[in-house]
Amino acid sequence: MAAAVEFAKSPAEVLRVGSGFTLAGVDPESTPGYTGVKADGKALLAAQDTQLAELQEKLFAEGRAGSGKRLLLILQAMDTAGKGGIVSHVVGAMDVQGVHVSAFKAPTDEEKSHDFLWRIEKQVPEAGIVGVFDRSHYEDVLIHRVHGWADASELERRYAAINDFEARLADQGTTIVKVMLNIGKDEQKKRLIARLDDPTKHWKYSRTDLAERAYWDDYMDAYSTAFEKTSTDIAPWHVVPANKKWYARIAVQQLLLDALGGLQLDWPKADFDVAAERALVMES
Repeated sequence: MAAAVEFAKSPAEVLRVGSGFTLAGVDPESTPGYTGVKADGKALLAAQDTQLAELQEKLFAEGRAGSGKRLLLILQAMDTAGKGGIVSHVVGAMDVQGVHVSAFKAPTDEEKSHDFLWRIEKQVPEAGIVGVFDRSHYEDVLIHRVHGWADASELERRYAAINDFEARLADQGTTIVKVMLNIGKDEQKKRLIARLDDPTKHWKYSRTDLAERAYWDDYMDAYSTAFEKTSTDIAPWHVVPANKKWYARIAVQQLLLDALGGLQLDWPKADFDVAAERALVMES
């Protein structure tokens, strides 16, 4: 069996939002850093599942042994961009006992009575856990900016609060991977129609998706501003072209592999006499 085609350039580098970045300059059809085709991408995703699962298990084991390390994957995107596919096909390779997925919907009345980060703080991953935010605190600067639900001064306060919040998480041992899945407007239309043409996908369709689509350009502006205000050294944004689902999945998988690999994880050493315990088991 031929070896899977790997990334020629690290997604952590080529997808990172840095100086001079413009969202308009990202082609949603592109595959930055990767020279393979769809079949190669699918093969790579499968080939690296075991490696991702092992790193996550090491993280979980270290957490049980007292390490404060943890990881938070933040997924933001327009509707149909593939957040659910990332959770299923990438995060799904991990052991569920070491993963905590939070899907943030419209806030409840109780949540609205608190500051916007109140409900987010309650879902941050504990030591040893991979947390996933399927949408996140960024909704409170994206949709609120687009619809004018918050004025300029309040938005600035929220950008600053987000940076402080993520800095605190980093200080506590959290590695943060922020991903915007960048789908094109025409591709979104195709996916919405595909949902309507497939009875098994009708449950995924909402007229709200269509209503928000009318604000497409405003959302792109809101994302661009969020990147400018909140892409930091400790929590940089990565914009992943998402028209090709297979590419988006291997790109996010590689971002997670790089992040976990950077934690220098290892299996905790036994705090007991292994030989003695083995002898007791043999005698039992």
